[in-house]
Amino acid sequence: MNVDHEVSLLVEEIKRLGSPNAEGKTSVKFGVLFEDTRCANIFEALVGTLRAAKKRKIITFQGELLLQGVHDNVEVVLLTE
Repeated sequence: MNVDHEVSLLVEEIKRLGSPNAEGKTSVKFGVLFEDTRCANIFEALVGTLRAAKKRKIITFQGELLLQGVHDNVEVVLLTE
């Protein structure tokens, strides 16, 4: 799979699992994405896909890298709808 395709799949999964935040943007906690069975089957490297999407300014989250357990409560926010 190419990166653009994986990023577009990530956007769909954030929409499926997320809900509107205070600013009206769709957001989901990293732990929810990481633990989701469907996401686990789609993404070989979820963290890498998240970083690629952040670089493209499609999503945002606190920090540079998200790690399971440590960052489970970090919000991943979709910047585009």
